[in-house]
Amino acid sequence: MNSQTASALLEIDSLSCGYNNQVVVKALNMHLNQGDIGCLLGPSGCGKTTTLRAIAGFEPAAAGSIKLAGTIISRKGFTLAPEKRRIGMVFQDYALFPHLSVEQNVAFGIRNHPCVNKITAEMLDLVNLGHLSKRYPHELSGGQQQRVALARALAPEPQLLLLDEPFSNLDTELRRRLSQEVRDILKLRGTSAIMVTHDQEEAFAMSDLIGVFNQGNLEQWDSPFNLYHEPYSPFVASFIGQGYFIRGHMLTHDSVQTELGVISGNRAYPWSPGSAVDVLLRPDDIIDSPHSPLKARVIGKTFLGASTLYRLELPTGSHLEALFTSHIDHVIDEMVGIEVAADHLVAFVAPSTVAAHSSIKKTSAL
Repeated sequence: MNSQTASALLEIDSLSCGYNNQVVVKALNMHLNQGDIGCLLGPSGCGKTTTLRAIAGFEPAAAGSIKLAGTIISRKGFTLAPEKRRIGMVFQDYALFPHLSVEQNVAFGIRNHPCVNKITAEMLDLVNLGHLSKRYPHELSGGQQQRVALARALAPEPQLLLLDEPFSNLDTELRRRLSQEVRDILKLRGTSAIMVTHDQEEAFAMSDLIGVFNQGNLEQWDSPFNLYHEPYSPFVASFIGQGYFIRGHMLTHDSVQTELGVISGNRAYPWSPGSAVDVLLRPDDIIDSPHSPLKARVIGKTFLGASTLYRLELPTGSHLEALFTSHIDHVIDEMVGIEVAADHLVAFVAPSTVAAHSSIKKTSAL
């Protein structure tokens, strides 16, 4: 999903940027359409926050360009000032003015607007805080403060909203609820946004598109569904969600022989029969099948409510994980029948440095 379209609001073309003469982001290409919500995801130090700061105008471009609504706002040697970009910002620490009331905080960026009172009231109603307009930030909960910050950022009607880990200071349940509320508000107003987060669940809940960064490179800019089921690289496959790589050998262009049997899928690969490959399996690819001849021993389990995550050991000693409905309750050391239901075959050429007998290895999911 990285093709350019006529409705692109934000266009980043071969952007390289960083700080202190150090290039952090290299030759970045991505775009965001009007009304879409994007998310930058990746491990610490991968370049996602640097990219957000470059879009905001806080970091200059060493190469390439950034366009907003068709106008260049950054290129080498030129950086349009942040306050002239029509870009709103919601920070991790909310950055509210402690000496101003809720309504004064929201009105701050539009205080010279002829309809400042009307717009402020509309923004407070939008975030369901009209009844707290006279309170001060220290009198609000963390979730309420974040909604004030959102209302303040939306009041000037920015073309693009940037959110820098906006929910990281909140507890898990409030984070989940508020992220959905914010998405609903942005979609209601048709506001385009880009968020930086390290939380995959948050990214999946909020975003139409997610960019996975790795050491300053954008590995994939795609929908949450495609990132999970059709990763472009082993890094994306291992970073998104939980999963395992199982060693196998190509039988045909769309089937692989593994110690779990033949795994076939709905996509073909160009590698010749016999080629060593690593096949990605997710816990939901392994299904409970009492009558299957393929058995595994339960060595651990984690109850998740609607489902249970089982850690299984194959007769070869290899380990994998499976996600079964919680109506099934296997016990430790029980032998269970399993089948593979991976109709979205995802395979990568096996690294030549990996020994042929290394059959299964867990991904480094975060």
